[in-house]
Amino acid sequence: MFDHRALRAFCLEFNGAVEEFPFNPDTAVYKVGGKIFALSALDAADPLTVSLKCDPEEAVRLRAAHPEIVPGYHLNKRHWNTVTLTGDLPDDQVKELIKDSYDLVVAGLPRAQRLRLDRP
Repeated sequence: MFDHRALRAFCLEFNGAVEEFPFNPDTAVYKVGGKIFALSALDAADPLTVSLKCDPEEAVRLRAAHPEIVPGYHLNKRHWNTVTLTGDLPDDQVKELIKDSYDLVVAGLPRAQRLRLDRP
């Protein structure tokens, strides 16, 4: 099951990923190319949640299939989901959701940035 240390470690495995705290010291923001792909409120650690970018159609499908996935909290609900990490979703699925969020953000970066990340 993911805790904030495991979430942080996984998010920082991606090429060019950085952790910042632009809102407050209790909200970890993971970015690539200056764009957010994940954010998590560390002070609300029980249960831990993470907000992730998602394809709009996939976002709706995921919300219908999993009660622990809801529209993004304080985010554009069409493009973001908030996932509660209670252990009900398998870790592999959570990792895939994070990877998909990273990939969506990278796909929107300028070509030169994508090439620096080895992602044409």
